[in-house]
Order: sequence, then structure tokens, then C-alpha cells
Amino acid sequence: MKFRVDVNIMPHKALLDPQGKAVCHNMPNVGITGVSEVRIGKHIQMILEATDEEDARQKADESCRKILVNPITESYEFSIYPI
Repeated sequence: MKFRVDVNIMPHKALLDPQGKAVCHNMPNVGITGVSEVRIGKHIQMILEATDEEDARQKADESCRKILVNPITESYEFSIYPI
């Protein structure tokens, strides 16, 4: 079976996010008000072959742990969709 995996990776809350801070600081300059915090992360989508959803979950988690995410600075979550 094929599955689509959507991975969201964000910097840990305890770490500074200079990109997010810069975006938040400049939002009023383009007429956007009321935003108190912006954090910028990554969204990764992958298609994988797996025997079932649990197998897909294991493969996605292994991919995140081994290559996609730096556990020292980032956290992640993912969703799986059969296709």
C-alpha cells in the first residue's frame, strides 16, 4: 500500500527563532496586526510503501529520527494518509 506522510518540524520552544522573530517584527509594516509570536519550521511530504498503517508509522518515525529531524534543536509530528 502507498501512504502519504506529512511531517511538521518545529524548533524547540526553548530555542530562539530568529526567522520567526523577524517575520513577527515586520508584520505591522505590511498592515498585519495582533500577531504576538511567529515560529518558522519545515513541512515535509513523502510517499512511502508499507504493508499497513502501522508499518507506515514506523517507517515515518524512523525517517524523522534518522535523517529529517535534528533532535537537539527540533521536534516533530506527522500524519499518515492512505492513497
